Amino acid sequence: MKYRVHRLEVSSDNMQEKLEQFLNKLEGEVVSVITNVSRYFLCYGAKVDYILIVEKCK
Repeated sequence: MKYRVHRLEVSSDNMQEKLEQFLNKLEGEVVSVITNVSRYFLCYGAKVDYILIVEKCK
């Protein structure tokens, strides 16, 4: 089996649309979706910088 890892740059305002478009274009099977979350100072929250998508190729 071969796997491919894709990196999708996102921001909070376009995350859902970008992920939906990307997943609809994939030909293989999605194994996992992993988010990279960056924390701001202790109390100010966090944001998602990018998403990693693991695809199992045919």
